Amino acid sequence: MKVGYYPGCSLHSTAADYGLSTEAVCRSLNIQLAEIPDWNCCGATPAHSTSEYLAKALPLRNLILAEGAGEDLVVPCTGCYNVCRQTHGFISRGSSKALEVNREVATIVGRKYQGKLKIMHLLDFFSQDEVLQELKSRVVKPLTGLKVVPYYGCLLLRPSDDVAFDDPEQPQKLDRLLDALGAEVRPWSYKMDCCGGSFAIPRADIVGELTVELVKQARKAGADFMVTACPLCQANIDTRQPDRGMPILYFTELIAAAFGLKGQEKWLEKHIIDPRPLLKSSNLI
Repeated sequence: MKVGYYPGCSLHSTAADYGLSTEAVCRSLNIQLAEIPDWNCCGATPAHSTSEYLAKALPLRNLILAEGAGEDLVVPCTGCYNVCRQTHGFISRGSSKALEVNREVATIVGRKYQGKLKIMHLLDFFSQDEVLQELKSRVVKPLTGLKVVPYYGCLLLRPSDDVAFDDPEQPQKLDRLLDALGAEVRPWSYKMDCCGGSFAIPRADIVGELTVELVKQARKAGADFMVTACPLCQANIDTRQPDRGMPILYFTELIAAAFGLKGQEKWLEKHIIDPRPLLKSSNLI
């Protein structure tokens, strides 16, 4: 299977652990990730606060390139996925402003966006029946006894009109994927709560309060790990725990552990709060 792939900036830098584990899992599943040629930063959370035009033009250029390649587009970064889907919706609705942005970007790229591109978050892609069944068949080390809480965060499913691929109030796809790997998914009420997002630098005090509360509630739920699909959520929670006690893993890292893949050290060592002792205690690495 071949799909278009937009890693975004984070998976080549601060979220390299997410990028490496995603690539390893997809290789194991015989999924070819065809990276968009000459992709650019999508603007993520800062662009909208500096330029309304750039907030749409940056992701639009990537969408045009991906649409031209002719494959469905898979996006692992929650922030990138959010702006790509919102831009897709903006252009597809065809307002005068959308038509103007599309024309202007077309003068740079050489073609307009037609709105025919299927854009999927990596979690949604893995949750497709045929992919999930294949994923289940590759499990050689079930995550039996490992207690986890799934953490979706704000951007994965909101605003729901443009980005939701699951129930935006009570999502279940990450829960079901973790359950398929054999983990014990613990119920908790904070799976959609905000981590503070890009306030990490201008208002570190707010982010600190939010992340401490998330960890407190994850512990209260009896979790060994928090599991996410968002580089910003992972970075905020991984770096802002006073007692350094709760590892936060990308879901692809747990898939890799369940698959028994080699080379896991390459990405697990990048965490601030080391998940390896707990994984080793469960004979997963």
